Amino acid sequence: MPVYFFWGADEFRMKKAVRALCDRNLNPDWASFNYEKIPPEQSDAIIQGLNQAMTPPFGMGKRVVWLVDTPLCQRCSADLLTELERTLPNIPDSSILLLTSSNKPDGRLKSTKVLKKHADIREFDTIPPWKTDQIEHQVYQVAKDVGLQLTPQAAALLGEVIGADTRRLYNELEKLKTYWTKPNQALPPNAITDLVATSTQSSLQLAAALRQGNTDRALTLMTDLLERNEPALRIVATLVGQFRTWLWVKLMTESGERDTRIIAQAADVGNPKRIYFLQKEIRNVSLPQLQNALQLLLSLDYSLKRGAPETVTLHTKVIELAHCFKPV
Repeated sequence: MPVYFFWGADEFRMKKAVRALCDRNLNPDWASFNYEKIPPEQSDAIIQGLNQAMTPPFGMGKRVVWLVDTPLCQRCSADLLTELERTLPNIPDSSILLLTSSNKPDGRLKSTKVLKKHADIREFDTIPPWKTDQIEHQVYQVAKDVGLQLTPQAAALLGEVIGADTRRLYNELEKLKTYWTKPNQALPPNAITDLVATSTQSSLQLAAALRQGNTDRALTLMTDLLERNEPALRIVATLVGQFRTWLWVKLMTESGERDTRIIAQAADVGNPKRIYFLQKEIRNVSLPQLQNALQLLLSLDYSLKRGAPETVTLHTKVIELAHCFKPV
């Protein structure tokens, strides 16, 4: 398929995919003639990209035309839509038209529907920190890409330490591969402890401290996160996701549901085996406590988005949240 649309906030993974696409299709000797990168500031960027994609390549290899950060799936005029409908089905196999955007395509737009019909659409969005099973799966995939075997404990530890930061994940795995001299054996977790810089502060650990009603530790973790320049809204998004998961697991469990697959589906947990551990985490927590905590978090998110001072607002809410889980 000669048309590709890559979207998502994970810029590092997207750039790797763009580079791989270019390497597969461009002849190095003729790349300067057949590669066109068109920035979004150009007023006629989309029209120029479509025209270039219809032009035969010069010399060997294919022509690659890249429309960078295109707004095509966020807004599209009637004239531009007509041009898309006319051009996309007729782009020759000797050309590659690549469109990229950090924003998710708006499925309501006709331009998005046209692209879905004629393009290979790939998502490169960042995995939310609370979706630990997806992060762990990504660790395995990247380890496979760099040619390194990991034990399950090592993969889990690496996912916990690095999270969804794919740039750092690739860098650390390349470093570990250089260090590991036993290619036929899986890398153990102690190698990660020795070589990967770890931080004991994370938003998920903050969520655990709040759930335990440990005000002092929660305040310390929040201070450390802010000192490491962790964005306040990202911290809150992680907390909201984690508490929402706990709330759904508690709600389904107290309603009498025993099938972990059904609970996992309701709680948006990819691996049903995690449900047992989530239930264990909230065994001593009541449903009203979780409901109250989620309300406070959503209020915090609203206040920050309205411009409330970050440090004072976050520390005040941390105290309120931890108080929700204080034993009566």
